[in-house]
Amino acid sequence: MSTCQIADLELAAGMLNREAAALPLVGRLRLIADTAPGPIVFTTSFGVEDQAITHALVAADVAKVTLKTLDTGRLFPETYALWAETERSYPLRILGVSPKQDSVEDLVARDGPDGFYRALEARKSCCQVRKVEPLARALAGAKSWITGLRGDQSAQRATVEFAEIDPARGVLKLNPLFDWTRSEVVAFVTVSKVPINPLHQAGFVSIGCAPCTRAILPGEPERAGRWWWEDETKKECGLHIAPDGRLSRPEPAGGALA
Repeated sequence: MSTCQIADLELAAGMLNREAAALPLVGRLRLIADTAPGPIVFTTSFGVEDQAITHALVAADVAKVTLKTLDTGRLFPETYALWAETERSYPLRILGVSPKQDSVEDLVARDGPDGFYRALEARKSCCQVRKVEPLARALAGAKSWITGLRGDQSAQRATVEFAEIDPARGVLKLNPLFDWTRSEVVAFVTVSKVPINPLHQAGFVSIGCAPCTRAILPGEPERAGRWWWEDETKKECGLHIAPDGRLSRPEPAGGALA
């Protein structure tokens, strides 16, 4: 991404961050639709945060946002059922983006169907094939990307802002729930009667692929159930992480980050 493009996105992010703080969720999504550069894509994983955003998008009557999901091929049956229920409940279509078949076949031939349990690099390879590469295709041509990130989900996400720049993908990244707590999200979907994954009631707080997700125990961090056999301080698949392991952040136009 050129310095000029980054500067343009920095201006857009600054304006959005100033205006979004006092707005409710529906207002934030209307602000995105009215002022963020398009095309705009929202990627949903059908977690409680993403279901709240989907409901608010419909309430805001934001037709210009395209909804997509990464169909990894290893999702819980409950997640696929919620996908269908969401499309029945709202006047929208959620487009699935699947991994490339030849890449999956090569991955399984090399590492086996569950090689991610045995080696970190195998897990990263699986996420790359099933999630990161499909995300690149899901965002192809997009200028703005809506996510369900919240700042209190993990230490790595604590500095997330409403509007940020993802320089690797060349998009404005928009996190309308960045300052919400999980309790606030749950209250919103409960009052609004939003369909959610029944696994949430069984202790599955953060839900991803079935082999890589478990219910958490009382007192455990929110993302402890993701890749639980790995380092507890790193709970990311690569969708929101730069190659250096940090949450994606741009370098300022004047030089490197301090």
